[in-house]
Amino acid sequence: MTNQMHAPWERPGGTTFYFVTDGIESALRQARAVAGNGDIRIAGGANTIQQYLNAGLIDEFTIHYAPVVFGHGTPPFANMNPDIKIKMREAVPSQEVAHIIYDVEKR
Repeated sequence: MTNQMHAPWERPGGTTFYFVTDGIESALRQARAVAGNGDIRIAGGANTIQQYLNAGLIDEFTIHYAPVVFGHGTPPFANMNPDIKIKMREAVPSQEVAHIIYDVEKR
């Protein structure tokens, strides 16, 4: 998802990234059309996670924390609907990054 139109970005090995400008529902609909019964992975930052969480459209997500301080940014859970419950499933640390996997508890 982006707010600027971009041409698809083809990568070596057959992966192509498509940039969607008309919202999270459109991005998910397009991903489902391509994935069929496969998993869908959405890459993005805190704003993207918050939008999908608040819309009730994801079952799990992973945050990759790198030990770099830039002095600004969006806290990942700052704008989350308080009725949404998440639970940490797994934490995989290393010297370079920590991968934290969360499950979204459906109501």
